[in-house]
Amino acid sequence: MKKIISHVQRRKRVYIEIALAVIVVLGFGIFYHYGEMNFEAYLAEKFPSNGLSLAQVISVENDTSTQYLSQSIVVQFLTGDMKGQTTTVTSQAVSSSTSNNYLLISPGEKVLLARDNLSGFANEPYFITDRYRLPALFFAILLFAIVAVLFGRIRGLTSLIGLAMSAGVLIGFVVPQILAGHDPLTICLIGAATIALVSLYLAHGFNKRTTVALCGTLITLAVSASLAILFVSMAKLIGLATDQSFYLEMGTNINLNLRGLLLGGIIIGALGVLDDVTIGQSATVYELKNANPNLDAKELYRRAMSVGREHIASLINTLFLAYAGISLPIILYLVAFQNGVPLWFALNGEPIAEEIVRTMVGSIGIILAVPITTLLAARIFGTSAPQKID
Repeated sequence: MKKIISHVQRRKRVYIEIALAVIVVLGFGIFYHYGEMNFEAYLAEKFPSNGLSLAQVISVENDTSTQYLSQSIVVQFLTGDMKGQTTTVTSQAVSSSTSNNYLLISPGEKVLLARDNLSGFANEPYFITDRYRLPALFFAILLFAIVAVLFGRIRGLTSLIGLAMSAGVLIGFVVPQILAGHDPLTICLIGAATIALVSLYLAHGFNKRTTVALCGTLITLAVSASLAILFVSMAKLIGLATDQSFYLEMGTNINLNLRGLLLGGIIIGALGVLDDVTIGQSATVYELKNANPNLDAKELYRRAMSVGREHIASLINTLFLAYAGISLPIILYLVAFQNGVPLWFALNGEPIAEEIVRTMVGSIGIILAVPITTLLAARIFGTSAPQKID
C-alpha cells in the first residue's frame, strides 16, 4: 500500500512539474511576443529627449570613393521630441575590409542616436552611437530560461531564481560597496559566500548533501583567496591590464583598490565552477552510501575520489578555455603587433600575466575542491544512515 501511495505521489509531482514547465514556457513566449513593443514604449519615456534617441533605419547609401566605406543613412526617430521625424546621418565603417559586411548599417535596423553638441555640425546634429541590441539579448535570456525550466522542471525554475538572486547580490551589494570605497576582496568574498549559500540551496534543496557542498565551496574559496593574494603579490600585479580598469582609476573620484578588484574578480570567476564540483562530489558520496550502507568513511572517500579524478580531468582546462576566449583579442593584438619582441616579453606583460594568474588560481581551486568536499562528505555520510533525497 505504501509503495502504491508513493508511486501516485511521484507521478502527481511529475505532472505538476510538467504543467509548471508548460505554463512558464507559454508565459515566456507570450511575454516575448508583446514584450519588445511594450519595452520600447517604456524606453521611450526613459530616453532623454535632448540627448539619446532610438531610431529605425529607413534607407542607406554607400560611398566607396574613400578607403573606409562611408554610409549616408536616413533614420526615423522612434523616441524623444523628434519622434516620427526623419534625419540623415553619416556613418563610417571602422574597417577598410569589404568582406566585413556585418560592420555596415542595413535598412530596417534600429540604432541609438546621440545629439552632437559640438559646433560646426549644424547640418548633422545627430550621429549613430550604437546598434539597438536589447531584443536579441532579451530573446537569448528567454531561450535560456525556457530550456532550463523545460528540462530541469522545478529544479530548473529554482536555479533560475537562484541566478536572479546571484545577479541581485552582485548588482545590489558587491558593486555599490566597492564603489563606496570598501575593500573589493572582502566585499567579493562576502558576496561569493552569499551567492553560494543562496544558489546551492535553491538549486539542490535544503538537505545534508547541499550543506556539505556549501561547506566545501566556502573552504575552497578561502584557499583560493589565499592563493590569489600570494600569486598577485609575487607577480607584482596592479590590476591595470584593461582599459576599463584604467578609466576607473583615472576617470572617477573614487579611491579604488585595483589590486583588490583583481583579486575579487578572480574569486567571483572561480565560484561558478566550484559549485558544480562540490555538489557533484557530495552527491557521489551520498549515492555510494545509499547504494551500500556498509561502506565506511575511508572506503567512501576512496571510491568517490576515483570519480573525482575523472571530474578533475574534464575540468582541468575549463577555466583556461573560458579566460582564453575572453582574452583572445588581447592575445591576437600582442602577437600581431609583436614587431620582433620576444614571446617571453609579451607573457611578462600585465594583460597576459593577469590571465595566467587568474587561470592558475581558479584551476588549483577546482582541483582542491574535489578532495576537500569528498573528505567532508565521507566523514559526514560515512557515520550516518543515508536519507532519501528527491
